[in-house]
Amino acid sequence: MAAAKSQAVVVEDLVVERGSLPVLRGVSFTVPAGSVMGLLGPSGCGKTTLIRSIVGVQRIKSGTVTVLGKPSGTASLRAQVGYVTQSPSVYSDLTVRQNVRYFGAVYGVSRSAVDETIRDVGLAAYPDRLVDKLSGGQQARVSLACALVAKPSVLVLDEPTVGLDPVLRRDLWNHFRELAATGTTLLVSSHVMDEADRCDRLLLMREGRLLADETPEELREATGATNLEDAFLELVLASERKADQDDRSPVARNTDRMGA
Repeated sequence: MAAAKSQAVVVEDLVVERGSLPVLRGVSFTVPAGSVMGLLGPSGCGKTTLIRSIVGVQRIKSGTVTVLGKPSGTASLRAQVGYVTQSPSVYSDLTVRQNVRYFGAVYGVSRSAVDETIRDVGLAAYPDRLVDKLSGGQQARVSLACALVAKPSVLVLDEPTVGLDPVLRRDLWNHFRELAATGTTLLVSSHVMDEADRCDRLLLMREGRLLADETPEELREATGATNLEDAFLELVLASERKADQDDRSPVARNTDRMGA
């Protein structure tokens, strides 16, 4: 039981299809509580579908997704799981404070907690500014504040730094590490490989499958690569070589002949 409690997210044999096309193909992994897990891979590899499954808004074909010991999407998890989508999910005609206060009211959060959250994401100078008057990076921080105001135990972020300049990316990652240090579990999706070193552990995805579930250093050691982008490319090539060998195996050839 103690071991189960140490895992904030447990995904087992998850399969998701869109129409008749597979999107996730038997994905399994765990996310330790209080860690920063990176979810990396090219666009279209299934990252967002996996994130939606963890949040509990994705219809799945088979497998299980457990968050904080409960099935994903369970009503009692709503205040415990924060979700930041790729595009800012805030009201552009409201101010920063009004947006965060609105989301805070859903969970019964005090006004002082709202102001504290605004400060935490670096928007203390703009509480009364309309969101549509903010820069893209500032809008991303408003979305983050709305997700953080209830102090969730698990924070899921889908491409939170896309389109941001290097300074804003650095500041956001510093804040993510601060959250993890206080016990928050973070799952951060990205296609930017240089962000991988900021994570405790990495899930590398391609075509709906996990290629690796390792620490950054373990990936380097396993592939002999000096940087993580090269490590990812080596894993892709290795998976392609294995698939080619499987296609040429006697069992595969016999199966093909039987089917014919």
